Amino acid sequence: MEDNNFAGRLLAWYHENRRNLPWRNTHDPYIIWISEIILQQTRVAQGYDYFLRFMERFPDADALVSATEDEVLRCWQGLGYYSRARNLHAAAHQIAEQGGFPKTYEGIRNLKGVGDYTAAAIASFAYGLPHAVVDGNVYRVLSRFFGVEEPIDTGGGKKYFASLAQALLPEGRESADYNQAVMDFGALQCVPNSPRCIDCPLSDGCVAYRDGRVSEFPVKSRTLKVKERYLHYMYIEAEGEIALFKREGNDIWRGLYEPFLIETNGPCGVEELWAGTEVPEALRAGDAVLTFLCGGVRHQLTHRTLICDFCKVELKAKPQDFGRPVCWVSPHEAAGFAVPRLIAMLFEKFGLC
Repeated sequence: MEDNNFAGRLLAWYHENRRNLPWRNTHDPYIIWISEIILQQTRVAQGYDYFLRFMERFPDADALVSATEDEVLRCWQGLGYYSRARNLHAAAHQIAEQGGFPKTYEGIRNLKGVGDYTAAAIASFAYGLPHAVVDGNVYRVLSRFFGVEEPIDTGGGKKYFASLAQALLPEGRESADYNQAVMDFGALQCVPNSPRCIDCPLSDGCVAYRDGRVSEFPVKSRTLKVKERYLHYMYIEAEGEIALFKREGNDIWRGLYEPFLIETNGPCGVEELWAGTEVPEALRAGDAVLTFLCGGVRHQLTHRTLICDFCKVELKAKPQDFGRPVCWVSPHEAAGFAVPRLIAMLFEKFGLC
């Protein structure tokens, strides 16, 4: 396959257009690791400030090991995909047990939450090891330039792109810069929508541009099905404190806190919900004051659309049994608990915490 000196031209573009990012001015594997985990499923513009705050709070693996999971989640609040934060915490313990950050691709790959891409990125950027990175930007750039019809969401397609990326990787010290270059090129030039093809330095060799098919790449074999979920939150106040519940199980937002939640299979009015068996009897006491705050709030996740109703329930005394563990805190203390972004927005909208 002809690459028209793909790597060399990409490196030339990179040296003129590279982004000045704090995690690029170091070979410290811990710093690079934190940045790569934050940037999974997160744009640089959003992750930049989180990276700075996270490094200030947890400057090394020892600081991360010494923290509680709640502290790590609180620092991560708003970034989403909270399993990343839990995995970071677990991996920090692995690093401590091993006596330091692993120095091989295989050792890095064995850290909790580290996949092929992240292991390759750390190995390349921290140690200069010859491992090609393959992420969404790389899929897009390579598929468009070479006109690759292999779907990126199949096992065969992933193997094909991994092999192609490795074959294009320059030898020696340029390999790390090349990895950075192809990712920056996808983020700045060969973007998903309305790519800058007119002033692209690779356009004369790009198959997708030549054939007028830029929007068709990368190819996927299936479309993502988005499920709707209906959430009904009750912000419960009693004796000057509010009730928070920690999410458990293998679901979204595990380990984060939220108000009392009832989930239904479809839309459900507040009166119908209040009369149902899911509401604890203690909440339906005669002195309970129920205030409907808002309904039909839509919150988009990758695989789900959350449709949320929000109520406030004021009680004179704290109920003894919700059928699940409860944490009573003052509204001021609640600010120290990690909550989903949806809940943080609702709290802010109604001035609750």
